[in-house]
Amino acid sequence: MTDITRLDPEERLTGAVIYNGLVHLAGQIADDSSLDAEGQMADILRQVDALLAKAGTDKSRLLSVQIFLADMSDMAGMNRAWDAWLDRANKPARATVEAKLANPAWKVELTGIAALR
Repeated sequence: MTDITRLDPEERLTGAVIYNGLVHLAGQIADDSSLDAEGQMADILRQVDALLAKAGTDKSRLLSVQIFLADMSDMAGMNRAWDAWLDRANKPARATVEAKLANPAWKVELTGIAALR
């Protein structure tokens, strides 16, 4: 049987769960919700890098990513941060949708799945 490892547990969720060779990221939101969508996305991607490193992997091993935007008019700014961060040799599958997020100050939320090394 494969063990389940939980990273960065909080009151209602865990930042990432490792199981069966995969890292499942919880919905990541910016630490600073006063930033615009580009700034929030850059902050989220920094957190993703840190979680993946803690799990023993990195963004080159991302399999899929789901991005939730509070307003699709923020797509260009979010994509600027994404494009600056993206490992172009190892792009994950990605979906981006507009969604009402739990906090009105949040402009972006991201979740994904990565493979372990």
